[in-house]
Amino acid sequence: MHTPASMVMGIVFAPLGLVLVFTAAITPQWREGQARLGMTGVKGQGVGVRSGAVEALLLLRSDGLWESCVQVEHSELKQCWPVSGPYQRDPRVRLAQGLILSSLFLCGTGIVLACIGVRCWTDIPMRGVAATGGLLVVTAGLLSLTALGVYTHNLARLGINYPRFPHLILRPAGSLYFGWLGSCLQVVGGIALMFSFKRARYPTCPACPELTVCPACRSCPEITKHDTEVYEVSC
Repeated sequence: MHTPASMVMGIVFAPLGLVLVFTAAITPQWREGQARLGMTGVKGQGVGVRSGAVEALLLLRSDGLWESCVQVEHSELKQCWPVSGPYQRDPRVRLAQGLILSSLFLCGTGIVLACIGVRCWTDIPMRGVAATGGLLVVTAGLLSLTALGVYTHNLARLGINYPRFPHLILRPAGSLYFGWLGSCLQVVGGIALMFSFKRARYPTCPACPELTVCPACRSCPEITKHDTEVYEVSC
């Protein structure tokens, strides 16, 4: 069977979008910021050393939907923990969490339906099933886009409570970009699968142009009917 290009495009883009959105969901880089702290101590050793010199320490703070992290720049010191406090209780964060989980579930279900509908092991695909899967994938992409939009729009106001980092400036981080890309791929892949609702155009019968050739047996119904020999048996 020759699989339509729209089905191939959808069956490739939808899983890729799902992987990217899932990667964005589990990583803690939805927003990040830097805070410079001053530390008093002895800097250096030997002649000319000044006691009580101030050394700046740069901390990197990042938040995700389910995890937050703090890391010292240019070092392996890093600590992560589940989100808590005002950030966890913020209704916009909870909304983003629910939308992302719903998006992942719908996209996975849509991909399963699309795989069943394509049916590469038979001659005729189940176009209705594949298109329904595409509709679910599009819905999943729109849900994740909504979650990303809500989070990005309120990024600097989501549960701010950093008394130790008074000068922390937050900005979008890498996980958001993975999410945006994955959501767009889901929408594109789902729309491609939805083109499966369109009726396929089969080649016409050479002898009778108004008749279509059967896609399974590639035979002309009119010719087959006339060429069939009929035997009459009398008792």
